[in-house]
Amino acid sequence: MEIGRRRDEHSMIENKTKAKNTFLPILLVAIGLGTSITFLYLFAELAEEMLESEIKRFDDSIIQFFHRIETDFLDMTMFLFTEAGSVWFLTIFSLIIISYLWLKKKDKWGILFFIVGIGGGGLLTKLLKYYFGRERPAIDETIDAIGYSFPSGHSMGSLIFYGFLSYFLFRSDLRKRIKWSALYTGGLLIIMIGISRIYLGAHYPSDVIAGYLAGSIWLILCILALEYVKWRSTSQRKPIKAFKEFIGKQLNSRA
Repeated sequence: MEIGRRRDEHSMIENKTKAKNTFLPILLVAIGLGTSITFLYLFAELAEEMLESEIKRFDDSIIQFFHRIETDFLDMTMFLFTEAGSVWFLTIFSLIIISYLWLKKKDKWGILFFIVGIGGGGLLTKLLKYYFGRERPAIDETIDAIGYSFPSGHSMGSLIFYGFLSYFLFRSDLRKRIKWSALYTGGLLIIMIGISRIYLGAHYPSDVIAGYLAGSIWLILCILALEYVKWRSTSQRKPIKAFKEFIGKQLNSRA
């Protein structure tokens, strides 16, 4: 009797684990696809308005606001924030993260999709810039304000980098308090990097928003692909079958 009871308990734990492993990828796919579609729509709308010059009033009002609050202290602060999203800064810390994932975690898939995320995001930024061909408010090499303006490479690159970093932290064994603190800090840093680009005159506000939207789409797709590959490498169950079982359980639970 005792052996049978233990087997039942073991079977229940195993079933719960399988259900959790099935639910997480499906949930990520559903949320990710829905969010990606929303962001893609918003990005298309913003791009269309930019090409038609309908958003000029929005850009001008925000730029004028930042001109009114300019101070030497804010100049230095914004310069430091903009450097946190620069190519050299993100490259150095990307190499540190890759080294950690390789030496400490042995996470080959994490390394691969992180490289794809950062590298592909940079390529996507260049393609979008050349496609829209929008000139900058001002050219300043000291803050990487060169080339075309739309979308903001700093905004897009920082969102992808710090977004991936937040994902790795949430996947780690750190305490929840540390994870959420890191998430809030990363989110605030991404926002401040975008604001710094507007304040310093490197970008229009619409450039920054477009960078966030395009970066969000790319980040979500990369994380979804990473989750799918990891799930496939650890699970023998086919995704379609798992999805049908999940939907069936939800319908039965409501009946």
